[in-house]
Amino acid sequence: MKKKLLLGDEAIAQGALDAGISGVYAYPGTPSTEITEYIQGSPLAIERNVHRKWCTNEKTAMEAALGMSFMGKRALVCMKHVGMNVCADPFVNSGMTGTNGGIVVLAADDPSMHSSQDEQDSRFYGKFAMVPTFEPSSQQEAYDMMAEAFDYSERVCLPVLMRVTTRMAHSRAVVQLKDEARPMNELNYNAVAANWVLLPANARRRNDHVTAQQAQLEEEAAASAYNALIEGTDHTLGIIASGIAYNYVCECFPEGCQFPILKVSRYPLPKKMVRTLADMCHTLLIVEEGQPFIEEQVRGILNTGVQIHGRLTGELPRTGELNPDAVRLALGIPVKQGYAACEDVVGRPPALCQGCGHRDVYAALNEVLREYDNPRVFGDIGCYTLGFLPPYRAIHSCVDMGASITMAKGAADAGQWPAVAVIGDSTFTHSGMTGLLDAVNENADITVIISDNLTTAMTGGQDSAGTNKFEAICRGLGVDEAHLKVVVPLPKNMPEITQVIRDEINYHGVSVIIPRRECMQTLQRHLKQKKAKEAKK
Repeated sequence: MKKKLLLGDEAIAQGALDAGISGVYAYPGTPSTEITEYIQGSPLAIERNVHRKWCTNEKTAMEAALGMSFMGKRALVCMKHVGMNVCADPFVNSGMTGTNGGIVVLAADDPSMHSSQDEQDSRFYGKFAMVPTFEPSSQQEAYDMMAEAFDYSERVCLPVLMRVTTRMAHSRAVVQLKDEARPMNELNYNAVAANWVLLPANARRRNDHVTAQQAQLEEEAAASAYNALIEGTDHTLGIIASGIAYNYVCECFPEGCQFPILKVSRYPLPKKMVRTLADMCHTLLIVEEGQPFIEEQVRGILNTGVQIHGRLTGELPRTGELNPDAVRLALGIPVKQGYAACEDVVGRPPALCQGCGHRDVYAALNEVLREYDNPRVFGDIGCYTLGFLPPYRAIHSCVDMGASITMAKGAADAGQWPAVAVIGDSTFTHSGMTGLLDAVNENADITVIISDNLTTAMTGGQDSAGTNKFEAICRGLGVDEAHLKVVVPLPKNMPEITQVIRDEINYHGVSVIIPRRECMQTLQRHLKQKKAKEAKK
């Protein structure tokens, strides 16, 4: 068998390829991005013509994967945790439709919010949709689980949710690979229309069926090799550890843990195994990355006098990522003190790149808005969110993908003027177009700035779905041609840009300004590629 040193994301991607996927559908989002990028560069994916282009957003990704499954083929859907909110409608309903070809939905959670708005735990989505959920505790498990997840999806005719966290996604380990990849499924017409047409009569029947499946799913989770009750000699404490948190527990006991451990990497939570552990121990410690998903369920399962400790009781921190030291403290094991922080090191908060076009947009916008009383600028998700920080301090809100335009409209509805929305090119096609249509339909008194750097910059420079289409999209949505302006954000163009912004703010209706200049990072990359090609000639 071959061995490779892989990120968790890369192990997931290779596992999906070796499981015979016909397509990956995703929108880039840290910490999930590398999965799709790995597949895009894979010789096997290229040879097999696996679908591997980025989708406009997570909802379209989930729906396209459902279409592939309908035709009998296997599809992987990838996103970060907040992307689950975007695809929630088709994801939850996919539990009702079921699957024909296997579907695995990969959600990469971001505890400690390294690059996110919140710490939500995607395991709740699996429970809510009544679909099986896998949570690998190592890169090897992440690789192996993909094949099992696709097989299981086809056997029980349900999608499978796989949940990882940042440390699993972005840490490396040696992974043993299979000798060869499974062939892709053949096209088939076995999907039953009565399951996929969710009229109330059909949906009620499917709801009864999926609800009845839960007992089977739980029994099979308990029998899975990924869930294990590991004996210990000291029964004063029992530990329930899930996913990567199991590794943190193991790190606390280099000579082996003396306490019994219930390792959980597959859900529904195996209640019988929980009760067995509780019967042999006086106290339980629940160690899980994210929210107290298992801990809350355990409190409902057990009616004995066993004490339950974890995030809810304060033995483990209620927010943020876990680490071995946090687990040691919960176990009463002394923690070694590390080196003190050097006082000479100055903090370096993130900042917009030197030469970035967003800088010129914010400089021009700030200059113009000084002329007005109480202007409000509604920002969005992207690297341009850094405009909140010094030296610009240019935006007043950033909530979710696409919220800038709709929040600006709502503020204008409330009587605010001027109300300005700043949104990036990829975010606009992801979730901003419908908000702009609402604004056009009511001729809202807002100015929308689509800051177009010709890429999805914040996640590494992936293709942007709307590149070279934004003027056409805005016209199609009904934006008045006279108030659709394109500028080039450069210092030398500052007089022109400020005048355009001023004119459009003073126009009492919907106006759109598109500052367009390529991201400095992708520009440098493209110049290097161009030089390399010329050198080969």
